[in-house]
Amino acid sequence: MIRGSMLRDAMISASNALANVKQEVDALNVFPVPDGDTGTNMSMTIANAARELSRLEKPSATEVADVASAALLRGARGNSGVILSLLFRGFSKGLKGKRRADGVDLAQALSYGVDAAYKAVMKPTEGTILTVAREAAEKGRKTAAKNPDPIVVWEAVCKEAEASLARTPDLLPQLKKAGVVDAGGKGFCVIIEAMLDVFKGGEIVGGIQAAPAAKPVQKSTVGSYEQDITFTYCTEFIVGRDRKCKLDPLSLRAYLESIGDCVVVVDDEEIIKVHVHTNHPGKAMEEALKYGQFETVKVENMRIQHENAGWVGEADAEADAAVPTLQRVEPENDYGFVAVAAGDGLQSLFHDDLACDQVVSGGQTMNPSTDDILSAIEATPAKTVFVLPNNKNIILAAEQAVPLADRQVMVLPTRTIPQGVSAMLAFDPDADADTNMTAMRQAADNVSTGSLTFAARDSDFEGHKIKEGEILALNNGKLAFVDTDINHAVPKLTRTLIKDRYAAGKDVNYVTVIYGSDVSERDAAKVCDAVRAKVGADVDVSMIDGGQPVYYYFISVE
Repeated sequence: MIRGSMLRDAMISASNALANVKQEVDALNVFPVPDGDTGTNMSMTIANAARELSRLEKPSATEVADVASAALLRGARGNSGVILSLLFRGFSKGLKGKRRADGVDLAQALSYGVDAAYKAVMKPTEGTILTVAREAAEKGRKTAAKNPDPIVVWEAVCKEAEASLARTPDLLPQLKKAGVVDAGGKGFCVIIEAMLDVFKGGEIVGGIQAAPAAKPVQKSTVGSYEQDITFTYCTEFIVGRDRKCKLDPLSLRAYLESIGDCVVVVDDEEIIKVHVHTNHPGKAMEEALKYGQFETVKVENMRIQHENAGWVGEADAEADAAVPTLQRVEPENDYGFVAVAAGDGLQSLFHDDLACDQVVSGGQTMNPSTDDILSAIEATPAKTVFVLPNNKNIILAAEQAVPLADRQVMVLPTRTIPQGVSAMLAFDPDADADTNMTAMRQAADNVSTGSLTFAARDSDFEGHKIKEGEILALNNGKLAFVDTDINHAVPKLTRTLIKDRYAAGKDVNYVTVIYGSDVSERDAAKVCDAVRAKVGADVDVSMIDGGQPVYYYFISVE
């Protein structure tokens, strides 16, 4: 049987093991753009869980699974990190109420996670981490039916995962052509193999998470609020759902909002998790009992926490002051906006010019976590918050914040900065949320986006022999051509975008050139002159100092 402490150590070891090889996993990415890569995103995601797990003493298997699941979800970065968090969310369900786990439990837990991951991805691609995890889980279930020994089962899971990983190039031609396996699948194999080693009695792998976590600063977030505390008790509990109960958890949430604030109600088929600030925790729990039986309950007096918050040391206080934290605010306005952008110019554009309430720092080189986006949502004083990820690798993380938020959240699947800008310009304050959602999506879809960056490594991609450092010209996310002169590449790419629009029957009225931190204003002005010469006098060409890292230029055509 796998004890809770063993499962805890296995996941901490897995985090360290992946951290040690994350650059090798990053290098497996076929597309050589210098974005937030798979290994890095997966490593940062599971490291969030390892930090929380390192604080647990003598935990049960279900406690480890619950802590890991919550931490992975909130710390998820990039699509690969979100999928990893969903795979381990199954452990919270599969190990529910168990002090120890056998092979049947582990195999079922992984299967639950695979189901959740497939459901979260709109168009699952086979030959990726999804395939590797699914085939490994299937092998685990078959093995557990014959022999429930957890080590035997997890060995079978690991062996099948490696075999599945080796087959990924047969499912994705671009992997075969590049001579690599799937990066996400490789990261998953590193994780489960490190876990197996601990299950067998091995030591925790050394790494950045190997040292014991420092004692957390005993400071309540409530203590940082300058406003008066309206509701005294922070009340949290988990209710195991009564299968005979037909009540909708939305009714529970509505009731809790009538007796408190900061209400969060998250549910699935098995449980309902509740957080509420109230003066009547007894009433909250009495109402919750209509839905099932309590599994955990925690009630804390926030006034006492507030009074005790002052004993934090000066060094800790200075460190906290250096890192700006967002505070939750009441939803007073009808609508609010959260955008993701990197670079002072772009952040100013979204915040000052486009009136976004919060701009989360991130994008190409650093994908923000689900928790980063959630914090920005709850710091937005609106009943409905529109979120603009502005990057295809951030959309899934933003969507995971929706059920965690204490207000309505609508994620616009903007894949680029120009799409985000156009979506914001299409907002109508007099229209309802659904109408705005449709209009903003249509505006985003009508924009053609060009991007110019450099190759982070040598690669052979879609017929292009790419050398590290060469200029990559991307047409709506797809590689258009490779160049060695950025000043030549910008007008060439712009002309390509315009031709494609005309071929699709779309008009061209405006071209916006957004230059990054590695481009001077003088050089950007010369490039814009070259673009004007290419597109003609009928098209209005403008220039914006975006200040974005890594990407020399973004080009918006509409």
